[in-house]
Amino acid sequence: MRRQLTAVTAAVAAGIVALATPAAAAPADKPQVLSGWTQTSAASHNSWVAARANQGNWSAYGFDWSTDYCSSSPDNPFGFPFQTSCARHDFGYRNYKAAGSFSANKARLDDAFYADLKRVCTAYSGATRTSCDSTAWTYYQAVKVFGKSAVVDNGAVA
Repeated sequence: MRRQLTAVTAAVAAGIVALATPAAAAPADKPQVLSGWTQTSAASHNSWVAARANQGNWSAYGFDWSTDYCSSSPDNPFGFPFQTSCARHDFGYRNYKAAGSFSANKARLDDAFYADLKRVCTAYSGATRTSCDSTAWTYYQAVKVFGKSAVVDNGAVA
């Protein structure tokens, strides 16, 4: 009887400890996963796109997947589909800001954004490609200059 009571007491104590552990605690490798999804490579971009499509699989990490796409700029300027590139850029800005390491990562996030935009432009040729590349360069310059001030000044994300 005493053994059974001890076993029950131990099980109850273990349950209380389990309940005291935060269920929403982010896994220890969250910074590594975030870094992997915010690099300039096509592989990084593709990994992020796959993860975004399966956000539920990443819920334990507590990532912020929200986006306003290209903020106050057109998401698909001149018909160029920049929306996904803008969403990944927002993902990086929002999550590094939440981690308190935005300033240390901003330049890479902006470079990854530009790489994503240029990959969009590879679908075109001739004058259309030149126009897309020019638009991508303009978007990149805008986030380089205004991205940080927008985050710091009013809480918005560029």
